Amino acid sequence: MPSLLEALERKYGAKGEVHPPIDDMPVAIFVPKRSPRLSVPTLLVLNDCDIDCAGDSSALADKCADVVELDLAHNKLTDWKEVFAVLEQTPRVRFLNLSFNRLSAQLQAAQALQPRWDSLSNLVLNSTYIRWPSVHGLLKALPALEELHLSLNEFSYVNLSGKEVEENDFCEGCTRLNMDVTEPIHENLKQLHFSGNPISSWREVSKLGYAFPNLESLLVNECPITTLEPDPCDKCDDDSNGNKKSHDAFQHLRFLNLNNTCLSTWDEVDRLAKFPALKSLRVQGWPLWERFESTEHERRLLLVARLPHVRTLNGGGTVPPEERDAAERAFIRYYMEKPESDRPDKYWELVGVHGKLDPLVSVDLRPEKRVQITFTCGDIREVRTVDVYRTVSDLKTKLERLAGFPASKMRLFYVDQDLRDMQIGPEEMRFPTKQLYSYNIRSGDEIIIVSKLTLKHSISVNSTA
Repeated sequence: MPSLLEALERKYGAKGEVHPPIDDMPVAIFVPKRSPRLSVPTLLVLNDCDIDCAGDSSALADKCADVVELDLAHNKLTDWKEVFAVLEQTPRVRFLNLSFNRLSAQLQAAQALQPRWDSLSNLVLNSTYIRWPSVHGLLKALPALEELHLSLNEFSYVNLSGKEVEENDFCEGCTRLNMDVTEPIHENLKQLHFSGNPISSWREVSKLGYAFPNLESLLVNECPITTLEPDPCDKCDDDSNGNKKSHDAFQHLRFLNLNNTCLSTWDEVDRLAKFPALKSLRVQGWPLWERFESTEHERRLLLVARLPHVRTLNGGGTVPPEERDAAERAFIRYYMEKPESDRPDKYWELVGVHGKLDPLVSVDLRPEKRVQITFTCGDIREVRTVDVYRTVSDLKTKLERLAGFPASKMRLFYVDQDLRDMQIGPEEMRFPTKQLYSYNIRSGDEIIIVSKLTLKHSISVNSTA
């Protein structure tokens, strides 16, 4: 199997040529500080090259001195000694992807601690089957690390003690690892990708928050998490652990992805509302939505009402004030018909804000399914009936024949009939996966179709004038 150096020479030539020489052509000659024949691109991708070692250190250092992003995913690296040899010869690397290399071998403490790599800020270790003591060693060796990817590594617990786990370290009552994080491990880490690991206990996930106290973004989607409750255990908890809340470990968390987890009650949503800094949240694919008989629009209204501080929900744009107000009123009306014992605390809180609302004749949160919209493209105007559950991307495809140009060259602008009378301009429909109903679209509204090329030309002419 080739070394990294040999893979480089195969791809760029023995002397590092990026482009083959061109004969019989006049060229402008300049003298760079460093000959391009002795270096490789600053963003270096060598996937699926069967690389298993670094190669000659002096030659590698000469070629990779200016590399800042290095992608070595899907290779044959198994020895951490070779990984560190690569890092030693690429002193400017800020991004390193080692995904799908089998790096389950134990990382030696001496390897990790000396030297320290102060430039590396983004490390990707997805599906490397790295062990927790090795993760701990790397964190100590990478003081500038801000983003870490540990997805698909079969982690069912979190152990950042730096020690190997013994059988008697697991609780007999709940089978969790009875080793808590007592102090921060890395205070610069801001983003952690932990998706697709078989971890089910939020208490284990919370260890990540205590280890990385300034964490701002956490992805635990595709993990079988059953509840956000700290799930105390009489056998392995002390009194202080029983008083911990699900958000205690995440004081600075702004983005959380919980898609396709096993959360199944509205209580979990109420717990998320207590995360002090949370602004962006993804909660799709929960068993709760399968049990709750409603449309996606109804679910969104109830979620928006329960999450007053979340600005972005399941992607897309920021929740506008008018949608939040409508959601809170819909929430009150939804629970007005429920027995008082079934009304959550949020109901009484919102009644205190909006008062007791008059019940509607028919409480139906679903938008009108089909509406009549006027489509305008240049001099062409046509009224069509549109399904409001269609996405913006799908609508563009359906409008290609009317517009006369492909969807990829198309921009859509929504004109609300009421706002048009108030001389308020159109809103661009910029999110391809957003469904039309989320614009509160109604019969009589207008959508303007504009070619990106025409818009660019118009902007260019105006700027020239």
